[in-house]
Amino acid sequence: MTILDGKKLSVKIRENVKVEVQKLQEKEITPGLAVILVGEDPASAAYVKMKSKACKEAGIYSIAHEMPESISQDKMLEIIELMNQNPNIDGILVQLPLPKQIDTTIVLEAINPSKDVDGFHPYNVGRVVAGLDGFIPATPYGVMKLLEEYNIDPKGKNVCVVGASDIVGKPMATLMLNANASVDICHIYTKDLKAHTLNADIICVGVGVVNLIKEDMVKDGAIIIDIGINRLESGKLTGDVDFQNVSSKCDYITPVPGGVGPMTIAMLLENTIKSAKNRKN
Repeated sequence: MTILDGKKLSVKIRENVKVEVQKLQEKEITPGLAVILVGEDPASAAYVKMKSKACKEAGIYSIAHEMPESISQDKMLEIIELMNQNPNIDGILVQLPLPKQIDTTIVLEAINPSKDVDGFHPYNVGRVVAGLDGFIPATPYGVMKLLEEYNIDPKGKNVCVVGASDIVGKPMATLMLNANASVDICHIYTKDLKAHTLNADIICVGVGVVNLIKEDMVKDGAIIIDIGINRLESGKLTGDVDFQNVSSKCDYITPVPGGVGPMTIAMLLENTIKSAKNRKN
């Protein structure tokens, strides 16, 4: 069994981003990222702080717009438009989830697709589905980079994606399909999850359910990508896979923490650099 070390790879990617930033700065361009945070959710606030720290280390200019929980949708759209018009901002991302008075779809569609470094705008979603160049959502993008680093080619493999969210599950399935895998997508209404996972060479799971994927649901030699992240009452972080028991059966597995999580921020930085290079051109 081999651990897919996302922490180690993310350090390598972030070092490369730092070099790319220096090259852009020589041409008088400093990549800029704007993060919009609504409300005071501790997990969201912590994640935004991590993103800001990663930007600073890489030399990327970053700004966090912190807004009250009660903000109106119109006011939020107004701020996004200001970011769209700001020539020094290459990436705009909205920290999800948003409060109930805000229509998430309308907000995400308001972001200029050329600054949509989260890859959630329908324009970028469509381009990725069509196999064209566009911004890929950072988490599934990070998974593909991790597989590439360990010379794991999804071509011809049976892949089971557990979770069908717009942020992770659907783009993950799309990227696997683009890589010529045969893809199963499972979700809350799937009748027999085990029947799907047992047939899979690669299982990608990200639904936020502790120990959802158990030893008897995984075939020998499978590749396990645990995208889930859950905090136990003890404060310990764990994924959606019963790591202790599943790891003895599989060939490769991502740990939680230290697997997909660090890759998400690394790929967000890479998307921001991509946007800045587009600005240069």
